[in-house]
Amino acid sequence: MKIDFANLQYQHELYKDEIEPAILKVARKCNFIMGEEIDELENALQIFTGAKHAISCSSGTDALLLAMMALDIKSGDEVITTPFTFIATAETIALVGATPVFVDIDEKTYNIDSAKIEAAITPKTKAIIPVSLYGQPCDMDEIMTIAKKHNIKVIIDGAQSFGSTYKCKSDSNLGDISCTSFFPAKPLGCYGDGGAVFVNDDELADKIKSLRVHGQTKRYYHRYIGMGGRLDTIQAAILNVKLKYYKKDLALRQEVASKYTNLLSSKKDILLPSIKENRTSAFAQYSIRVKNRDEMQEKLKNLGVPTAVHYPLPLHLQECFAYLGYKNGDFPISEMIANEIISLPMNPYLSDEEIEYIVKSL
Repeated sequence: MKIDFANLQYQHELYKDEIEPAILKVARKCNFIMGEEIDELENALQIFTGAKHAISCSSGTDALLLAMMALDIKSGDEVITTPFTFIATAETIALVGATPVFVDIDEKTYNIDSAKIEAAITPKTKAIIPVSLYGQPCDMDEIMTIAKKHNIKVIIDGAQSFGSTYKCKSDSNLGDISCTSFFPAKPLGCYGDGGAVFVNDDELADKIKSLRVHGQTKRYYHRYIGMGGRLDTIQAAILNVKLKYYKKDLALRQEVASKYTNLLSSKKDILLPSIKENRTSAFAQYSIRVKNRDEMQEKLKNLGVPTAVHYPLPLHLQECFAYLGYKNGDFPISEMIANEIISLPMNPYLSDEEIEYIVKSL
């Protein structure tokens, strides 16, 4: 059996009768930048998440950049985040000139350990960026309490968690600013790069909208140093179709995750994802832990089961962050998880037969 990890082609076949005419409509109107589909998408995202403002942008990375630029994070500032995440989380901190300050993760959820955050705060700390890794929100009550106590901001990196919830509240409506990604392999993906920033503060929203068009307040008049961070209209048209079916696809993702968990729960040498009771996961990945990962990955490949490692080397040990002065052993939980984590195929369309084959192969 040959398993498709993300099954994007099947999803396109499912919705192509709506997606392809939507793309053609944009092509015929030739309104490729900030066309009416952008407004349509942003309004739909506001309704879906409950956030007052949904601001589309060119990628999840640019969403984080826009958030930090809007909060005036700059050289000399520090931003606390996790070393166990995709590089964009800390990369964007460095790009605005600030210093990433890492805090180790919780061994069960793989999210930043909220109990360790306060010890990392200094007078230079400007923000905390919790990452909703693999689709599960962090301990937001604890994090927001710490942030308010120290008068610092919280930016949610929800690149993997669009549609997840924390205490019945959308992950995109948590913190001071929430960000997400519409990269094709994400739970809600477009056909290229795309992202969004969610915020409830009117002034911040206006600033972010300005920053994404080079800091303009009106054409050729610039209040801020900004960036070219717009989502193109074709991507918005695709997302407008896919968003209509997203609740169904999200439920199917969670159903696939439940089937994996039920079939694997008796396997003592495999550690399964741990989702806390007061939240739901978008299951961008279904990631397990094993001691013999490399051997298992090779054998699964030979059996037609694709896998991925998210992520094999924590950020504090990456060459590009050597200037921060971290060393091996500084964040032992992140380092341990990075050596054991392996992601199984995850998409809404995995059949029972495929799931059973993957589990049997494991």
